[in-house]
Amino acid sequence: MTAERRYEFSWDLIGDIQGGRPHLGTAARLEVYRLMQFCFRDVVEQEYGTEAADTLFYRAGFLAGRHFYRNLVGEPADFGEFLGVVQSLLRELQIGILRIEEADLEAGRIVLTVAEDLDCSGLPVDGHEICSYDEGFIAALFEGYTGRKFQVREVDCWCTGDRVCRFVAQAEAE
Repeated sequence: MTAERRYEFSWDLIGDIQGGRPHLGTAARLEVYRLMQFCFRDVVEQEYGTEAADTLFYRAGFLAGRHFYRNLVGEPADFGEFLGVVQSLLRELQIGILRIEEADLEAGRIVLTVAEDLDCSGLPVDGHEICSYDEGFIAALFEGYTGRKFQVREVDCWCTGDRVCRFVAQAEAE
């Protein structure tokens, strides 16, 4: 017997922000976002371990990226338009500043950076990449556009001493 799901995500959970927050609106401080994110991560890591926490955050990022693509990106005509829309949205929503360093759609390989990343820019250097949520989010965006499954891995992070997060997106073999 399967337990009833109480919190299955749908875009409706974004809610009526104007109606619900007429004075505070959409703005929230970065500290509040990070407080929530890193407390979730801490609890999941304590309960299930670091590897499971990374996997769950990747999956959550993928789910968010899928809904972000469906509800905000639309149906871009080509790769350039897709990138332009995503870059504009990420900047407008203050998620980060996306730059493409390398893109070979035929080979299914994309290298990109995100500067001023919502998740980690300004954190202490600790020698570990931490943007597993972003990895999943990016994988879903590229899958949404191309229809191909991607694996995304962060190779540079603010927390490893870099000043941008760099990701390698590789399409899975068909």
